[in-house]
Amino acid sequence: MQKLRILVSAVAVGMSTISPVAMAQGEQVIDVPGFADFLAVDGSSVWATNAGRVERWSRKGKLAGVEMANPCGAMAITKHDLWVADCKDLTLVRIDTRKAVKVATIATGIANPKGELNVVAGAGSIWVASDQQGVVSRVDPATNKVIASITVSPGTHYLAFGMGALWAASSESRTIQEIDPATNAVVKTTALGKDPGFLAAGAGAVWIQEQGDGTVVRIDPATGDVAGRVKVGEVLKWGDIDTGAGLVWLRTTEDQTFVAIDPKTMTVAARVGKAEGSGALRYTKAGLWTSAHDVHTLTFWPNPTKIVKK
Repeated sequence: MQKLRILVSAVAVGMSTISPVAMAQGEQVIDVPGFADFLAVDGSSVWATNAGRVERWSRKGKLAGVEMANPCGAMAITKHDLWVADCKDLTLVRIDTRKAVKVATIATGIANPKGELNVVAGAGSIWVASDQQGVVSRVDPATNKVIASITVSPGTHYLAFGMGALWAASSESRTIQEIDPATNAVVKTTALGKDPGFLAAGAGAVWIQEQGDGTVVRIDPATGDVAGRVKVGEVLKWGDIDTGAGLVWLRTTEDQTFVAIDPKTMTVAARVGKAEGSGALRYTKAGLWTSAHDVHTLTFWPNPTKIVKK
């Protein structure tokens, strides 16, 4: 078990000229050797990608680990399975979360071997961007086989599933594409700003980073069109995004650890924590998990909505 460092309180620093700076109470910082990055929630614990392995962590410490060549990108969990891209072997790996063992390796290809991508679950399938030229692969968990290859814009790496569709973003073409899982085809393509990246479906919309512009874009799921933008900072590289409790949660790399966006007012509701480099973020009802691979930590922020309300 790794050493746990409990921080009773920490003053968050950020751009107070844009929005009030929040103070977090009782966040728990867990020392994690290596390069803990992308997260997937598994009950009261999280799985994190690390150098040559994926690991399961709780607030009490490390629970399990599974060796991989190069786990990369955001992961998906379905029932008792963790789905992880491997950027060295160019495969999709299925891990039994109860036993912490690999149960399948699927030769899908990986669109971005540098590691910025998503594996997502939806419509009874697992989806992964599998070719830099513009392909998303659909995998059937019942057979562990690719059952569809969907043509998308070149450079499509980032995915989210929600509102009855798969949403796919291309930084290269500066677009977000809506894919109908009933037809395995793109039904809408919408132009975006500079370097669109990670995205999430929830809080009544699809939310996507424009990493090069420092903005978060709201996409109307009914039309696929841009419905608004929130300015967060100069840039948003690289970070992460999630939704929960009616808010949008954004892991940032500059000015603060994370940001909460109010979708009703389309404003930054809170900036929390000190800047600590790149990492990931996942919301749960009990609290918010963030990773910071440059300082080798995971942090659990209890009751994050209370921080926003201050």
